Amino acid sequence: MSRVEKLTVTGLRNLVDVAIDVSPRLNIFHGENGSGKTSLLEGIHLLSSGRSFRSAKLDPLITHGKDEAVIFSQLTDGLRIGLSKSRRRRHLLRLQDETQKNWESVARSLPLQIIDSTAFQLLEGGPKARRRFLDWGVFHVEHSFLTAWRDSRKCLANRNALLKATRLDRPQLEAWDREFVVASVKVDAQRGAYLDRFLPVFKEVYAQLEGSHADSLEIRYDRGWAEGANLDAELVRTLEVDRRYGSTQLGPQRADILLLLDRTPAVEVLSRGQQKILVSALKIAQGRLLSESLGVECLYLIDDLPSELDPDNRARVFSTLLSLDSQLFVTCVELESLALASEGSLFAALDPSEIAQFHVEHGRITA
Repeated sequence: MSRVEKLTVTGLRNLVDVAIDVSPRLNIFHGENGSGKTSLLEGIHLLSSGRSFRSAKLDPLITHGKDEAVIFSQLTDGLRIGLSKSRRRRHLLRLQDETQKNWESVARSLPLQIIDSTAFQLLEGGPKARRRFLDWGVFHVEHSFLTAWRDSRKCLANRNALLKATRLDRPQLEAWDREFVVASVKVDAQRGAYLDRFLPVFKEVYAQLEGSHADSLEIRYDRGWAEGANLDAELVRTLEVDRRYGSTQLGPQRADILLLLDRTPAVEVLSRGQQKILVSALKIAQGRLLSESLGVECLYLIDDLPSELDPDNRARVFSTLLSLDSQLFVTCVELESLALASEGSLFAALDPSEIAQFHVEHGRITA
């Protein structure tokens, strides 16, 4: 089971040459806002996925005056992962000293979830965030999913290009439609099968965290075209609409997960704290299902856990996270916000040797 053992970071935002040994269970980073706590989590996220959860642009990630950010991690099973993000050249990702063309192998070696302010996009944002959440789970438990997903995206891009053309090449369109339908049906079937396994786990986790709404919350899967309809026939039916928009209006690229309370979008009913509990339950359930399916523990990044949660809810979320046996990286401004709750210490379930505390100040991290 892979866990981060050593972590080095240089040239990332305001962090100053980080080199730390971390706990395989709980790591707490405390310090004032702007000190660099979130930047450290961002570095781990970059290493695992290639993406920042804070910025879509490269330049803000790299320390002012430096040409590159370098992140390296040694895992407990001996794996080594290194990433260089440069202003001047393409990124370089290495796993066990072998250059990687994409993040597939790294993502499987270091599965990661983040609970932070951006997690609210699962409720507030458009379907893209919820599709990404769903596809993360399918990718990790169904290894053939990525091929089908890539095939559907390739077909979609070619179909959309034909739709935008002044003169429609119908034989080409029909050929891409056939391939698009085959790939899309696979993507949809694997998404649906994953949700069938995910929902019971989620309901159990959500009931532990939020008993009052657990029975009335509904998660509904919208696959991107009408239930019971054949996608190939639907593409023919909506061709003129697709031509008008220059893009394909039906298919797995339009899928969504609807989170409803008494048939009303949950985001319109729940308070901010209740929303954080819901998104936490979604992320925790994915980690638990990954563990049950493959025996693999998910790494969790939790940025500012105390935010929006009262002491009791904070304790429930934290104790549920600890029950996963996952490696946790948690940030907070003050240690007291984690150490105390109405039920006592949040750390009671752990041996003191399993807890590593780090102070972060002006980009410097000290144990």
